Amino acid sequence: MRLLAGRSLDAAPGQVTASLARADLSLADFAHLISPAGAAMLEQMGRRSRALTQRRFGRVIRLFAPLYLSNECVNNCAYCGFSRDNPILRVTLSLDEVKREAAALKEQGFRNILLVAGEHPKFVSNHYLRDCVAALHNEWPGISLEVGPMETDDYRPLTTAGADGLVVYQETYDRDTYAAMHTAGPKRDFNWRLETPERAYAAGFRRLGISALYGLADWRFEALSVAAHARYLLRNCWKAAVTISLPRLRPCAGEFQPLQPMTDRDLAQLVCAMRLMFPDAGLVLSTREPARLRDGLIPLGVTMMSAGSHTEPGGYTGAGREKTHLTVRGRVIGVENTEAAPRISIEGASEWAAEGTAQSVGAATNATGQFDVADQRPAHEVADLIRRLGYEPVWKDWDAALMA
Repeated sequence: MRLLAGRSLDAAPGQVTASLARADLSLADFAHLISPAGAAMLEQMGRRSRALTQRRFGRVIRLFAPLYLSNECVNNCAYCGFSRDNPILRVTLSLDEVKREAAALKEQGFRNILLVAGEHPKFVSNHYLRDCVAALHNEWPGISLEVGPMETDDYRPLTTAGADGLVVYQETYDRDTYAAMHTAGPKRDFNWRLETPERAYAAGFRRLGISALYGLADWRFEALSVAAHARYLLRNCWKAAVTISLPRLRPCAGEFQPLQPMTDRDLAQLVCAMRLMFPDAGLVLSTREPARLRDGLIPLGVTMMSAGSHTEPGGYTGAGREKTHLTVRGRVIGVENTEAAPRISIEGASEWAAEGTAQSVGAATNATGQFDVADQRPAHEVADLIRRLGYEPVWKDWDAALMA
């Protein structure tokens, strides 16, 4: 990948033109499309990507919402708000609270949900995840998970309970950067995480979502690695649909700054290149991106979007606010007990609670979110915008319903 990423920088306009003319692209062609020479031909790439997307998907944008179950985590990840050593307000929702959150999302129109949780076996056990899926299965035709990697045998009860999709970001495919970013916890194992989609597939998951987190390493290297990974999964997990997300780093607790930023134009170029490389893959754009940019990327090849998102547990209903706490070495410490955790800044923890909901210490306070949401429009406004652009927002994942 390093070699291809380096060659991408030297690609000539003629190579980009030749790659654009091919129906079946190689990784070398993909490298041409994400090159600086490709950036100069972005308008041409955009036209082809738009036409290809409409042929394969129609004028449809699928909407989904993340439901955060817990922000407890045993990993130290430099770029993540949930990182173990961040002094944040934490909570794990009860089953009844999960159902309340899901009911609020269903009332907005969603029928496709992504259950998200930090990795902490004490708070987020396999049984807990199974019970959450089982509690929602009858009401939700599409349930995906974004949780800590598991063994194949641990995944099977989740698919039996009704989960059909699994999302796992490799974060970065650069091994040196990966080691520097992940300093504690099971997430330090690069290969264990990389092989997660295959274990999930063996357990019966039929939708596999992958991505890098753009901003940690050179974006062209990351994009080529994602493309190679996606191509491998399409060949070896051929019964599953593969989706590719396009997340960029956002501000979060810990104040981590991107190491190698990716511009808006770079992101637009990548959307087009991914569509041309993978005509049938779902391309996912989250509320990490600002509203105006998301609106502009819809015609270029995006097929799935989150909307009205909260990245803190209880964000849609305030569920769990009365039991937010600090966690120190796996031990729960109430926010009022500052003597028990003298090195933890309560003010710093509250700073990243949902805007407009944080209250004084000792009162009910929303848990801390994973990252700052850029597109804060309600879901119905996003749906209205999609219609104005000439597309149809789809709230239910019909593929999941048909496979059930």
